[in-house]
Amino acid sequence: MDTTGREAAFPAVRPRRLRRGPALRRLVAETRVLPENLVLPMFVKEGIGEPVAISSMPGQFQHTRDSLRRAALEAAEAGVGGVMLFGIPARKDERGSAADDPHGIVQEALRDLSKDVGDALVVMADLCLCEYTSHGHCGPLETDGHVDNDRTLERYASIAAAQAEAGAAVVAPSGMMDGQVAAIRAGLDGAGFARVPILAYAAKYASSFYGPFREAAEGAPRFGDRSGYQQDPANVREALREVALDVAEGADMVMVKPGLAYLDIVAKVAQASPVPVSAYQVSGEYAMIEAAAERGWIDRERAILETLTSYRRAGAEQVLTYWATEAARLLR
Repeated sequence: MDTTGREAAFPAVRPRRLRRGPALRRLVAETRVLPENLVLPMFVKEGIGEPVAISSMPGQFQHTRDSLRRAALEAAEAGVGGVMLFGIPARKDERGSAADDPHGIVQEALRDLSKDVGDALVVMADLCLCEYTSHGHCGPLETDGHVDNDRTLERYASIAAAQAEAGAAVVAPSGMMDGQVAAIRAGLDGAGFARVPILAYAAKYASSFYGPFREAAEGAPRFGDRSGYQQDPANVREALREVALDVAEGADMVMVKPGLAYLDIVAKVAQASPVPVSAYQVSGEYAMIEAAAERGWIDRERAILETLTSYRRAGAEQVLTYWATEAARLLR
């Protein structure tokens, strides 16, 4: 009773009842991140004798073939779902010849990984040319300096076949060329790799969050930028159109990149897509959290798991993250 003689009003609905203790919170959690939801992006560089630390991505390395194999085995033992391989050749030219060289660094590394961990996780290969071209753009250039879309498609089809031959379980075109999925599907089928699926970077934005990746992959454009082929960050309908086109051309999975600043896009794509949806927690996101944690401004492990949960909550079935191995261990 209160001082006026009336019964005190109490809330009839008490959501806090289900928040009492970690066991109860786990029991009623709506969203879960599992180790097998995670994909580890990895870099392998030709011509180095030991791993090279990436200064803008603390804890990440440009690997030798041997150190790559060790890191991939650690990922498999942690229960990670897959790895995504990026290569850095010793020599670059205008057409990116090393990208489909049977003895190129990525093809050699794919043979290693498919043999070592191919039964334990999914070995994926990023399919683009920016790491291989002397100019740093994602395909051969026209005389005016713009990327020649259709010549690039021919290169992508050849690269896909080379990667599949080397053991890639999934090829992942990231160049945002018009018609790239159809060209790659035809190239794979024509080379006898009809069973190899395509994970299309379907909605890849021209983002400022790729900065550290350019150090990691050594693929920054020598001039201009990639706004002529990557998407405008302002656009939503364009992303949905790109996804629909890639699915119609034969994409088996689609990706949104980056992720954290584009969770609305991840959610809309997940609602519309008839195929599995991935999202990429890119280098800038990784670097920001690492930098803030190093200064004591945030709880590092909580921030890692919280951001991964946000990807899954938005609808991504797979999350590409540089923390994949560490996060998998935390989740277990």
